[in-house]
Amino acid sequence: MRLTITLAALAATALSFTASAQELTGTLKKIKETGAIAVGHRDSSIPFSYLDDQQKPVGYAMDICAAVVAAVKTQLNLPNLEVKYTPVTSATRIPLIANGTVDLECGSTTNNLDRQKQVAFTNTHYLTASAFVSKKKNSLLKIDDLKGKTVVSTSGTTNIKQLNDVNTARSLGINVLAAKDHAEAFLMVETDRAVAFVMDDVLLASLVANSKAPADYQLSTEAFSKPEPYGIMLRKDDPDFKKLVDGATAAFYKSPEGVKTYEKWFLQPIPPKGLNLNVPMAPGLRKAFSAPTDAADPDAYGS
Repeated sequence: MRLTITLAALAATALSFTASAQELTGTLKKIKETGAIAVGHRDSSIPFSYLDDQQKPVGYAMDICAAVVAAVKTQLNLPNLEVKYTPVTSATRIPLIANGTVDLECGSTTNNLDRQKQVAFTNTHYLTASAFVSKKKNSLLKIDDLKGKTVVSTSGTTNIKQLNDVNTARSLGINVLAAKDHAEAFLMVETDRAVAFVMDDVLLASLVANSKAPADYQLSTEAFSKPEPYGIMLRKDDPDFKKLVDGATAAFYKSPEGVKTYEKWFLQPIPPKGLNLNVPMAPGLRKAFSAPTDAADPDAYGS
């Protein structure tokens, strides 16, 4: 009789496990079945996601994604979950999320309504505005100063769209070039193939700080946009996975670790050169950390 009860209990357990597995959908089901999660990273989006001197992906967004991965391990009971790091660029990040190659894109991706038609975003981890960097010797500070000049931005970004829109609206006659990544775009300014590089202000600041001659460059005093939110990207129409990711990021931002992680990457020396970006947390981001949101509207972050 005891053996019969034990076998029945084991069968019930097996059925329970099977039912639980069947209940999983989308990304969570994929992760459970493969025992792996694919994390997309950038190679030069300092300090969000970039390669250190050991070619290891590190950064502020990578630390946030590590918290998400920990939550996935717990929920799916996968303590040995494999993390597959997959490089992405501005042009490939959305297609790789959409086609299932990458499960989380951990970088510096702007959350806007247009992109939400293709992918989903979790809670905001940074607010940035689109500006341009140029050499001080050229005395370029305002958008109209770029009239008739050659300007570069990174392919597949909101920044190049903003540049093209302003160029058309103001009839500036700018020769717009598209670079494959941020490093290539900045190199074009370094080598005078372009007079300016349009990108998110914090990324420009990091590229300048990491350059051979930081004192040679300046950021524009006029922005192309209001401060816009960055978010970790994930697949659209996957409510169970989004619920997990939203819960993990909200808990992280509200905890002491959220602010500590921000300070680690923006107010302290970072690898590989020990540069300090010295960018204090903006009031709008403090608000977003205390009340996490995935809102795409810049006005939602007013202090």
